[in-house]
This record gives sequence, structure tokens and C-alpha cells, in this order.
Amino acid sequence: MNNESAAMPAWRRLIGFNLLSGILLGIVGFYVGWWLGHQIHAKSLAYFADTNQNDVALMLGYLLFVVGFLVGLGYANYPLSRMLGREHSHRQNEEGGIGRYFGLCTDHKVVGIQYLFGIGLFFFIGGLNAMLIRAELLRPSPQLFGAGNYLTIVGLHGAMMMGIMSSAILGPFANYFVPLMIGAKRMAFPRIESLTFWLLMAAGAILVSTVFFGGFPTGWTGYAPLNDEANFGFDSYIFFFALVGISMTLLGLNMIATIVTMRAPGLSWGRLPIFCWGALSTSILMVLAAPVLIAALLMVAFDRGVQTSFFLSTSGGSPYLFQNLFWFFGHPEVYVLALPGFAIVLELLPVFARKPLWGYRLAVAGILGVMLLSFFVWQHHLFVSGLNSTLRPFYMFSTELISVPTGLIFLCGMATLWRARLRFTVPMLFCLAWFFNFFIGGASGVFLSDVPSDVATHGSFFVMAHFHYTIMGGLIFTFFAAIYYWVPKMFGLELNERLGKIHFWSLFIAFNSTFAPLFALGLMGMPRRVATYAAHLQPLNIWVSVSAFVIGVSMLVFIANVVYSLVFARKPAAANPWDSKSLEWQVPTPVPVHNFDRTPVIDSDPYDYGVPPPLPKAAEAPATAPG
Repeated sequence: MNNESAAMPAWRRLIGFNLLSGILLGIVGFYVGWWLGHQIHAKSLAYFADTNQNDVALMLGYLLFVVGFLVGLGYANYPLSRMLGREHSHRQNEEGGIGRYFGLCTDHKVVGIQYLFGIGLFFFIGGLNAMLIRAELLRPSPQLFGAGNYLTIVGLHGAMMMGIMSSAILGPFANYFVPLMIGAKRMAFPRIESLTFWLLMAAGAILVSTVFFGGFPTGWTGYAPLNDEANFGFDSYIFFFALVGISMTLLGLNMIATIVTMRAPGLSWGRLPIFCWGALSTSILMVLAAPVLIAALLMVAFDRGVQTSFFLSTSGGSPYLFQNLFWFFGHPEVYVLALPGFAIVLELLPVFARKPLWGYRLAVAGILGVMLLSFFVWQHHLFVSGLNSTLRPFYMFSTELISVPTGLIFLCGMATLWRARLRFTVPMLFCLAWFFNFFIGGASGVFLSDVPSDVATHGSFFVMAHFHYTIMGGLIFTFFAAIYYWVPKMFGLELNERLGKIHFWSLFIAFNSTFAPLFALGLMGMPRRVATYAAHLQPLNIWVSVSAFVIGVSMLVFIANVVYSLVFARKPAAANPWDSKSLEWQVPTPVPVHNFDRTPVIDSDPYDYGVPPPLPKAAEAPATAPG
């Protein structure tokens, strides 16, 4: 925003290309699409009399909603100006004003903050759904919502967390800090970077809208043939995950291009910060896995709207095809969530241990090994679905094998802690909790990778306990570690440490009190996604629900900390409060628009904590005349 626009009255700034105009044009686009869809219905009754054309109307409505939303944000301005031969800066809203956070902005730091608050909003909605789920399970039979609405709440919670939180680390923190860490002045494709955020926000709004169209009964996996039999609220699921997939693919491509091509002089691959290795490997997973999901959802949309039969066995298709396509995306997606968490832990440990990262190259090998092997394990999700038994040994072996590179990462983290001078700051506490949580998640995963035990536990609360220990214990705890670590640089303000420690201990204790008992419930036969259960399981379910409500309270403590610290207390943070040697902490706070006045030159390793500086060279003795 330039000085002229900053001087405009507030009402004038509302008239333009921003979030408000995007919402208004999006709503107009939705109703135009809805009307067009019903016109298609009226014209095609003779050919598709047995098809509910509300699917077509809703899909067209969502499509034109996204188009109108993006046009209202200003994404058509630059290409149209260039087509008409007019000058138009491709660098938009980079200087001054809070309005840059509510529209298209090409400053990677603004996009990172947009991601932080946008993802936080949908994380809150997903968490609220979790509270509703546990409220329903206080009794053995449905009391609050009914079985059908319960399934919709379960699906909303799972899809929101798996879709929106796939960008929970790369969105806020990689977008903000990777250019700073590698000595770049921007991301490789700034407009695409901003686009990925607004596509994700549009996706979240579309998913929430499913409650107006009957919801969906499939859980977050959307399996066939339920996806074809569901009412047209399932179209919200299709469009949500399709937009998430597009956002992930573009985010990954942008991150790869930035890290590969824009590193500062001297920043070789052997000096790249471990967080950048995590962002790079996660981006590769996004680029390779997300398009498969987009293709599968397109086929589901065709099955529902134009009577194809890709996944309908009655017409020659196969529901197993959908399961394979979904999990070819879905299991790498697990590591899209987990790998950035690994990288954050390894990035922060040297700072608070005051010693170099042990086995840097071994840790990089572990991250790349997890990335590679994540594509070879997806069919362990299909062990009980009729999978050819001759394939089971390979997928058992590959699933067990992925624990080797994961173990390398674990080993490097634990060795870094050995004989270290630890500082138990709030970010460090969340990192240490990751070791405990992820160990339980990994150990319980062994039972799900072997066919005999998986047959007994598949589809039970045992799986849900394992999954939450792996993902919530691995991602959410590291997400908060990153918030407490990097917010002083992002906002120039400190978060309250006492409230931070209350948040950590209440979350850590309540998390384990919630999900550890689910292992027992699963072994006792309680299935997932079912609102009715045996009466003798009620006491344990009450314990779990109360513990889950304490998790909710801990999140309210975090929100109170953010509001108090950033709005009321506003205590300025030191330029480098953690005494970090990373490049992002060496620039001023707030970070200048173009990051660096001149391109830095890297001449040291990223984690040389505790390494003494080189001794000065001894002065050469003056030459003396012979004799």
C-alpha cells in the first residue's frame, strides 16, 4: 500500500480489491453457478432423469464462488493490465497499513502472518468439532445430535484438521522464514504464494458450508461407494479437498523453486538449515501426492454428476481404486504433517541445548528417507479390505522399514540433548514433549503395520489413539513450539512466558489423559465413527471426554496469552531473545520489506553452538639478515 492509498479515508479503502469485495463477488458467483446448474438440470432431464442435478448446481456454485472470490481479491488485475498493455506492478500491498493483510499481498512475511491467523481460525473450528464429538460420547447412545449429524461432525473435524493443517507449518513459518534463512529477498513466485493462502481459506469456507446441504457421512476419507450414495453435502467435501490439493501443489512448487534457486552465496546443501530440509522434503511430498487426490476427486465428481462409474462396482468400476488413489495421497499426507514437525524440533534443539546438532547429515538422510519410503506403505490401510494376500508381506516390510529413517531423526535429536546445557523455555518444552508423544505414536504403529494385529485393531479407537499421538503429538506440539519461538521475530512482541508454561503443561497432561485410554477402548472393541457403544465402556469414555475438555481449556489459555501479549501488554521483544545463530535472527525487527540491504554471504555451518572461534594466526617473525 503506497502513501497515497494509506492517506485515503477508511471508507474509500473498503472500495477496491480486498477481502470484502472478494466475499461479495464470491457470493454473487455462487448464486450464478447455482442458477446455471439448475438450468442444466432443466435442459437435461430427458437424458439424466435419474440423476440429482443439485450436485451439478452446487459444484458450479462453488467453482464460480472461488473465481469471484479471487477476482474480488485482485488476482485478475495484473494479467488483465498486461494484456491491455498497461503498467501494473506485480508487487502488491508490500508497504504499510493493516489492509495488506486482507487482500492480495506479495510480501512473504505478510503471507506468513495471514496463514498463521487463517489456519488458527480453522484449527479452532476443527477443535470445537472435537469437543462436540466428545460431548456426544459421554453417553452410550446418541443424545445431542443423532447418529447422522454425529457422522457429519466427525467428518468435519477430520477433514478440517487433515486438510487445513497440512499447511500448518509450511504456510506460516516456511513462507515467512525460509527466504530469511537462505538469504533471499522474496519467494520465487510471490503471487502464487499469496494465491495458495486464499485458496486454502476458500476451501475452509466451502467445507463449513456443508452443514447447509446435509453434511456427509463418510468421515475424512470419503470412501466409495458411500461418496456416491451421500447427499449433495458431499460436494463440499470434494471441492474442499480439491482446493486444498491445488494449494498444496502450488505451495510445494514455490518452496522447491525458492530453496533450489535462491540460496545466498556460500549456502551449500551441507550448510542448509535443517528446517529448510524439512520444508523441501515436505514440498516434494505435496507436489507428488496432492495431484493424485485431485484426480480421484474429479472422478468422484463425474460419478456423482454425469453418471460415470470409476468407483461403482455395479457398473464396472471398483471402490478399491478409490481407496488406492486416496491412500497413495493419504499416507504421504501423514508425513506432510509430520516431517515439518521433525524439522522444527531439530532446528530448535541446538538453540536451547547450546551445542551443534548431532549428526546433521544423518538427520538429513533420515528426513529424505522418510520422504521416499512414505510412498511405499499406503496399502497397509487396506489390509482388511480384501487386498491380495501376496502383497501383504511387502507392505508390512515397507511399513516397518520406514521406522529406520524415523529412528535416525529421533537418534539425532536425543544425541543433541546428551550433556547439553538445556534451557527449559516454552518452545523447548514443546519440543521435548514431541519426543514422548511421537515415541508412543510410533510404537503403537507397529501393531497396525502387521496384519494379525491390524485385523484385530483396524477401525477401532486404537487406530485413532495411534493417529492422534502421531499427528497431534507430532504436529500440534511442534506448531506451538514454532509459535512461541518465532512470534517475537514476526511481531516484535513477547508472549507471556508464565501463561505459555500453563498452556504447555495443561495441554501435555490433558493430551495424554485423553488419548492413552483410547488404546484400551480400542482393544475392548469400541469402533470409530459410531455414536453408540457398549454401556460398560461409558466410565472410560467419560474420563476421555473430560480430559478432552481440558485440552479445550488449554487452547483458551493460549488464545488469552496471544490477546494479552499482542494487544494489551505489547512488551517489545529483544532483537534475538534466544541468542540464535540462524540467519533469520540476524536481521532487524521488524524485518525490512526486502529482508536484506545486500545479499549475505554464508561462511559457516548453521549450528556451530559451543564451537570455539578459530584462534588468530600467529604473527610471522620478522626476517633477519643472515649472520
